[in-house]
Amino acid sequence: MGDVAHLLQLVINGAAGGCIYGVIALGFVLIYKATEMINFAQGDLMMLGGFVALSLIANMGLNYWLGGLLAIAIMAAFGFLLDAVLLRRVIGQPQFAVIMLTLGLGFIFRAFAGITWGYGSYTFVTPFTNKVERFGGIVIGQDSLSIVVGTVILCLVLYLFFSKTRLGIAMQAASQNQLAAYYMGIPVRTIFSLIWGISAAASTVAGILLAPSTVLDVNMGFLGFKAFAAAVLGGFGSIPGALVGGVIIGIVEQLAGYYLPAGFQEVTSNIVLLLVLILRPQGIFAETQRKKV
Repeated sequence: MGDVAHLLQLVINGAAGGCIYGVIALGFVLIYKATEMINFAQGDLMMLGGFVALSLIANMGLNYWLGGLLAIAIMAAFGFLLDAVLLRRVIGQPQFAVIMLTLGLGFIFRAFAGITWGYGSYTFVTPFTNKVERFGGIVIGQDSLSIVVGTVILCLVLYLFFSKTRLGIAMQAASQNQLAAYYMGIPVRTIFSLIWGISAAASTVAGILLAPSTVLDVNMGFLGFKAFAAAVLGGFGSIPGALVGGVIIGIVEQLAGYYLPAGFQEVTSNIVLLLVLILRPQGIFAETQRKKV
């Protein structure tokens, strides 16, 4: 029974970590569905969001909830301006140019964070720090539970936004057919900037949720590459697929770290990515629908 409890413990911890990958992958998918651009700076937006939250909560002494919401709002505005000022200039350019630009932005964000906050490791106290819940023989940290619950809440908010609000429906229309949406009076460029803002806000949520269980440093944005693998696994362009892919990779990482020799855990996401590209390149939840005209 102890082995079963330990296995469940690994699965739960892996699912919590996978939720982080899934939320970051959600940013990849939102941007790709709307603009067909791949933002390889997505993980670094999470890193910046985490540091903004650190400044507001730990340095300025704001309440955790207030500081978190303010950090999300700041990063949403940053994502909006990033597209409006810079990224929309490369729409229509070859994908290689877009990839190189977003990779370059990642380097710039890391350099900026290092100059502003330093290259050390930081953390801040949250309502979930060093607290656990016990379920029989399973011990689950409240930080892990907060990640799962926060991910569910974020997904519910995004679902309601995209399905129940006029702005969300307009965003769906713009992602389906830009020209038709433009002729219907939808400000497509502004919509795309808003999607970048939502993507940056989602990544900030990931950074805030990750803070109780790890440390913040300028290199934590490299988690974005694991999230990219999650997006590919789920089916690039599928929002549910991004979340499911993230959870799968998180669980596989935990199991690999326990049952396989040292070093395998760090490359698990790359192995999964290669296997998916070989066996099912369209991903688990491949979207077969054509764009509406």
